[in-house]
Amino acid sequence: MKSPRTRVWWDRAPKRMPLARSSGRHASEPDPEISLEVENIAGSGAFSGLRATEYTLAVGQRLELGNKRGARVEAARAQAQLANLRADLSDVELGYLVRERYVAAAAAASRVELALDVVERNEELARIAGLLVEVGREPPLRALRAEAALAEAQAELQAAEATSLAARTALASLWGDQGAPPLVPSRFPGIEPPGAVMATASGLQLRVARAESTAAAAEIDRERSLRIPDPVVSAGVRRFEESNDSAFLLGVSIPLPFLNRNQGNIAAAEARLRAANAREAVALADFEQAVTRARSQYLAAEARVETLSTTSLPQAEEALRLVRIGYRNGRFPLIEVLSAAEARDAIREALIAAQEDRGQAAAELIRLAAQ
Repeated sequence: MKSPRTRVWWDRAPKRMPLARSSGRHASEPDPEISLEVENIAGSGAFSGLRATEYTLAVGQRLELGNKRGARVEAARAQAQLANLRADLSDVELGYLVRERYVAAAAAASRVELALDVVERNEELARIAGLLVEVGREPPLRALRAEAALAEAQAELQAAEATSLAARTALASLWGDQGAPPLVPSRFPGIEPPGAVMATASGLQLRVARAESTAAAAEIDRERSLRIPDPVVSAGVRRFEESNDSAFLLGVSIPLPFLNRNQGNIAAAEARLRAANAREAVALADFEQAVTRARSQYLAAEARVETLSTTSLPQAEEALRLVRIGYRNGRFPLIEVLSAAEARDAIREALIAAQEDRGQAAAELIRLAAQ
């Protein structure tokens, strides 16, 4: 039978507030400008005082040409999509860290249990060895060997407990707990990988890479639209204080793009697009390699768990049981018991490592399969 696993709730991880899904339909347009001019004030002769003062009040509006607004809308929409995908990817990475650290904490707890069993067994062997030495059935060296094995097991237990505390502390840091680290059972969580990873290359990491390329291309269009100058149309009224008359004004101003056609910003945007395309190609290659590696690791670990738990460990347990019975009856020396116990402990450690590898690989496959 397969080793038992327990189902774990992952909802203790902090939740991210969803970002607004902007469509760019309400992109801002240039604001109108208002100007006030006062002329012929505080001069000399006929222009002294305020008698010849002229007041001009005008309103101007810049008219965008070259599809600037459309390019700006597309660039804003691409950036919003990229930001949302990056936020989703952060959630996926957080979930992966929670699973990864929980598996590590469960493995550390299993190793603490193993170390406790070893200590208890060595305490019993040391007691039996002492009795056999007293009755003359074992030389004193056997008792010293048993005491040394017990001391070594106690040291391993302390190290395992320290490792377990560090793993639980790392897990609690993701949940934002400020108190004592939570207790984690030694039963490994039932993390099941997706059924098919991946029929098509559509993981969230690839979508982020593609969104970066899309945003970079939209930025090029926006920068190119800025090459075309925008005219400013103005209208206003002028009042002549001397004659108490008024007049309407109309005006148009157009920049002359002789020296500045935004070439530098366009070149920089094109360079960012080339870099984004390169990152997308690398992300695709890394994604395919990561999927292949994680799937292989999961299947290999699953096979090791099956073999160790159903065949190797039961056989080692039975061998240790028989040797211990023989040792109590004086048929086997202490060295045989210790050898059989070490073989059993090595198999248990290998089983823990295989279960940990299986959980880590499953967590990685879940991360890669996120959409």
